Amino acid sequence: MNRSFMRQAQELQAKLAKAQQELAEAIIEGSAGGGAVKVTVNGQQQIQSVKISPEALESGDVEMLEDLVLAAVSEAVTKSQEMAAKRMGKLTGGLNIPGLT
Repeated sequence: MNRSFMRQAQELQAKLAKAQQELAEAIIEGSAGGGAVKVTVNGQQQIQSVKISPEALESGDVEMLEDLVLAAVSEAVTKSQEMAAKRMGKLTGGLNIPGLT
């Protein structure tokens, strides 16, 4: 392989590492029930926090609360995946490289 190709590969690797670090530090929020349940995840889809308002507990409806938590988690993870795909897609030119998102 020529030196130019190797240099480009190393530059891409450095940019990918930086993007993955930025994703680890990004915080995305999902919510449900008009904000009664809020979930934050990072750009690598790791849950960072779950917040449940006291009002969400007042009804005593456990199934409803479970549904709200599930909806908030799903929204946060979906937003995080979309953000990661956009950031990585810019670097890889749309190539689907397993393990990067």
